[in-house]
Amino acid sequence: MNRKAKIVNRLVILGAGESGVGTALLGKEKGFEVFVSDKGKIKEKYKDVLLNNEIEWEEEQHTEDKILNADVVMKSPGIPDSIGLIKMLKENNILVISEIEFASKFTNANLIGITGSNGKTTTTLMTYQILNNGGLNVGIAGNIGDSFAKQVVQNSFEHYVLELSSFQLDGIENFRPHIAIITNITPDHLDRYDYKFENYIASKFRIIMNQTEGDYLIYDADDEVIVNYLKEHSIQSTLLPFSLTKKIENGACLENNNIKITIANNQIIMPIANLTLEGKHNIKNAMAASTAAHLLKIRKHTIRESLENFHGAEHRLEKVLRINKVQYINDSKATNVNATYYALESMDAPTVWIVGGEDKGNNYSALFPFVNEKVKAIICLGVDNKKLFETFGSMVDIMVETQFMSEAIKIAYKIAEAGDNVLLSPACASFDLFENFEDRGRQFKEAVRKL
Repeated sequence: MNRKAKIVNRLVILGAGESGVGTALLGKEKGFEVFVSDKGKIKEKYKDVLLNNEIEWEEEQHTEDKILNADVVMKSPGIPDSIGLIKMLKENNILVISEIEFASKFTNANLIGITGSNGKTTTTLMTYQILNNGGLNVGIAGNIGDSFAKQVVQNSFEHYVLELSSFQLDGIENFRPHIAIITNITPDHLDRYDYKFENYIASKFRIIMNQTEGDYLIYDADDEVIVNYLKEHSIQSTLLPFSLTKKIENGACLENNNIKITIANNQIIMPIANLTLEGKHNIKNAMAASTAAHLLKIRKHTIRESLENFHGAEHRLEKVLRINKVQYINDSKATNVNATYYALESMDAPTVWIVGGEDKGNNYSALFPFVNEKVKAIICLGVDNKKLFETFGSMVDIMVETQFMSEAIKIAYKIAEAGDNVLLSPACASFDLFENFEDRGRQFKEAVRKL
C-alpha cells in the first residue's frame, strides 16, 4: 500500500456490499486480519459469505476503536469522504482506498479501465464481448457483476475490463490501467464534489494519473471538457481520440458511414449500418471499444461481428414491449441529464416521458429543444417534483406527478396513442423511491407487463 516501512496487516472494510465483501475475501486470502463494518444492515447473502469465511463483521454501527487501529481501510464507493469517520482516519494518517486500488495490487493482469459520465456500462460490455469473442482470457468487473477483488481471488484472468465510477477513482493511489477510456464528462454527482464541476472532472482524470507513455488513453475528441483538460495538463499517456466530426490520424473517426480506426498505420474500417444499437452516442461507444480491441490485436472480423450482435445493457434504452402500437422503453440507468439527452435525442416519435427522482443539482436546459419537439406529456416520478414543474410546466400540455411506478405506467397508458413512445429516462438518482436504478427499471418492466 505504498508504505514500505510498515507491513500492512489489519484491513478494515467500511461497507459490506459487493465490493466490501469481495475485498474481505481477497484480504483474508492474502493474510490480512480483516474486519468489516457496515452502518446499515448487511444483506443475508453477504452475511453468509462473511460467516462461512470466518471474517469478523458488525452491522448497524461503526465501532471506532475497531476501525481506527487499521493499517489500511477500504471504503465502499457510496461512503463520502466528508463524513466524520473518514476525516478521522485521514487525520490519523490511515490510508483509505477503494476496492479497485486494493485488488489491483494482487493481479498482474492487463487492465482496461473505462470511465465517463455516460456510456461507460455499454462501452465496458462491448469491450468485454469483443475481447471474449476474440479468445482472450478476460474478466469484467468494477460496477458490473462480481467485484474485481472477488474475481482476483477466484479466477486467473489475463485481462480485466473495469467499469469505473468517479467514486472508485477517488480512492486510488497506484492503480494503473494499461488502456484507459473516458467516454465523456458532463456534470454529475456534483453533490459529492462541493458542487464544483472542476472537482468532478479532476476525479475522472485520476484514471490516467499513473499511466506512462507505454499506456493509452482513448477519449472523445468531440467532448470540449476532455479536450480542454488535455490542453491544460501534461499527460504521459499515448492519446487515441475518437470523433464523429473530426478527421483523426491516430485513433477512430467516421468516414462515409464507416468507423475508421488507425493505430500506428494499421487500419481497420467497419460500416456503422449494421450496428445493433441506435444513436450517435452508441457509434462513439463502438469506436472506443473497437479501438481498445484493435490495440489488443483482435481481428477486424471479430470486432465487426461482436458489434453487430451486441444487444446493450439492461436499463439503458431497453425496448420492453409494444402494446397497442405504443413502444415502452426502459432507460432507468439515465441517472443524469446528459444520459436523458441521448435518450430524448434518439426518440423518433411523440413521447410520454417519465422523469424524476433525487435531483443532484441538475440543469435541464440542454433538454428543452427535445422536450419542445418530441415530448407530448411528462409524468414526474419522485418525492419532490417542484423543480421539474417549474422547469417544464410551460412546455407540455399534460404534466402529472406520482410516487408509484404502477400508477405512472397506468397514466402513460391512458395518454399514449398508437405510434407513440413511453420513455422512462429519469435524469435523476433513484434513491428517493427505489433501492437503486435497477430496482426502478425492474418495477417499470413489471408494471408494463401487467398492462
